[in-house]
Amino acid sequence: MFSHVTGVCVSNILDDQQQGFVLTILARKLQPSALAEVFKLISQFGLSVVNIQQLTKPVVDDNPLARAALECHLQGLLDDLPKARAQLLELSVSLGIDIALQPTAAYNTQRRLACFDMDSTLIQAEVIDRLAEAAGIGEQVAEITEQAMQGKLDFTESFKRRMALLKGLDESVLSEIADALPITEGAERLLKNLKKLGYKTAIFSGGFTYFGEYLQSKLGIDYVYANQLDVVDGKVTGEVKGEVVDAKKKAELLKQLAEQEGLTLAQTVAVGDGANDLLMLAEAGLGVAFHAKPIVKESARYSIATLGLDGVLYYLGYSDDELADD
Repeated sequence: MFSHVTGVCVSNILDDQQQGFVLTILARKLQPSALAEVFKLISQFGLSVVNIQQLTKPVVDDNPLARAALECHLQGLLDDLPKARAQLLELSVSLGIDIALQPTAAYNTQRRLACFDMDSTLIQAEVIDRLAEAAGIGEQVAEITEQAMQGKLDFTESFKRRMALLKGLDESVLSEIADALPITEGAERLLKNLKKLGYKTAIFSGGFTYFGEYLQSKLGIDYVYANQLDVVDGKVTGEVKGEVVDAKKKAELLKQLAEQEGLTLAQTVAVGDGANDLLMLAEAGLGVAFHAKPIVKESARYSIATLGLDGVLYYLGYSDDELADD
């Protein structure tokens, strides 16, 4: 078994008749009882544990932002990977942990491009809702946003409805909102380490370029693709310039940027929380639903609901010993 992180052979146990997997478990603190439940289910799948590695440093009991990550190399045949993942997701929700099951071949892929949704992923806010609050129509717009993110409304149509309500908003509000945006836990550590590891990074957002470029400068992100607010005489017109960045556009951008960087889709990572991220998560080699809406979490192959964004680093196989601190 070849590790993409260390570049050395981890194990030669797997023969041609068996398929290897890597199981990663994340939590604020891993309880022995929870691990026992996970390994019991793994055994029921017909998989056996070959190797276990602790990826994180010892957890301090009173630290609310503690990170615990365990990586297990497995062997055995698995007839229905999607079904196994669905069962692991159900178990993870009941235990308050995250579980990722990756085929070893996928895990060992040299990934080099990481693309992120912005609102409720890189930042803990929906910018369009913040704009609506400034315009005095917060509740009305927030309700439409929530329905769109849950997949109950067409994103493009809901976006146009929300934009129309913002007509007349003063341009000066934009900088005030940008300065107050709360960066998601782990985002800075994740981006810092991805840059160190040679990744290219991008924002694909159904939000706005003004805020994407603000984050680009703050987090050192390489590319930003988002909607451009139309402003005339210092006032928001209620429209955007150019094509709306919706679910289909995000998936197209992922393919285009991978090709531009000379990469395959298997070498890409995508992270998002909303229904308009589903297509890009499905296209990426590692598509992670982050603190996501139910429809997204159930549809994505991988998810994180317990840790911050830097939890993605553990799904990529890196340990704290290999990573820069916060």
